[in-house]
Amino acid sequence: QVQLVESGGGLVQPGGSLRLSCAASGSLVSFIIMAWYRQAPGKQSEFFARILHDGITTYADSVKGRFTISKDNAKTEVSLQMNSLKHDDTAVYYCNGVFPGSPTPNNYWGQGTQVTVSS
Repeated sequence: QVQLVESGGGLVQPGGSLRLSCAASGSLVSFIIMAWYRQAPGKQSEFFARILHDGITTYADSVKGRFTISKDNAKTEVSLQMNSLKHDDTAVYYCNGVFPGSPTPNNYWGQGTQVTVSS
C-alpha cells in the first residue's frame, strides 16, 4: 500500500512563493505518473501539473510559467515550486500518484495541504 504525504502548504502574500512536496512510501517501484490537483472552496477539483516516470511534465494554462513540478533521483518524492502566487491559487492541494499494479495500475491520493494566498 502506497502512502502519499504532502507538506509545505501555508499562507503567502500575492506574488510570493511556496514549495510543496509529496513523499511516497510503501512502494518498491517508482511511480508511473505523479500529479498535483487542487480544489478551491465551492469549485471542482482541478488538475494543473504532472510529471511522468521519465521526467516529462505537463501543466495547465492557469499555472504554466509560474509552477514547476520536479522529482528526486530516487523517484520517491515530487516537489512543486509555486512562484508569483495569486489569490486564485488559494485551494487545498492534493498529490496524486499512479503506481504499477496488477492487473491495472493503482491510483493513490495524499491527504491534501492548504495553500492560502492573501495579503
